[in-house]
Amino acid sequence: MKRRPGLGVLKFIFLGALFLTVLGFVVMSLWNWLVPCLFHGPVISFWQALGLLLLSKLLFGWHGHAHGGGWSWKQRWKEKMRRRMEAMTPEERERMKDRCRQRFGGGFWEEKEQQ
Repeated sequence: MKRRPGLGVLKFIFLGALFLTVLGFVVMSLWNWLVPCLFHGPVISFWQALGLLLLSKLLFGWHGHAHGGGWSWKQRWKEKMRRRMEAMTPEERERMKDRCRQRFGGGFWEEKEQQ
């Protein structure tokens, strides 16, 4: 079965837009439910809720730096895979590499073997 890279990109864009839409409506609903009653604040629109989300990300950071020691998700994943590979027998390691090459095109393993 051949993969279509364009289809994956479209799926990623669609799911990202869907996630942002749902998140925007959740923030808007929670704000409009709590803030006017508790603090006599304004009611906000969907776009204002998305603006608040962006502002909070700009002010407080993007993701997980406090939990991962500043590592990106990619660095944490590579470290996890390295530890997992060290615990495998050589036969298990080769089977894992072959499965990953078939599924992902081998980018991680080729990079590791070059080092």
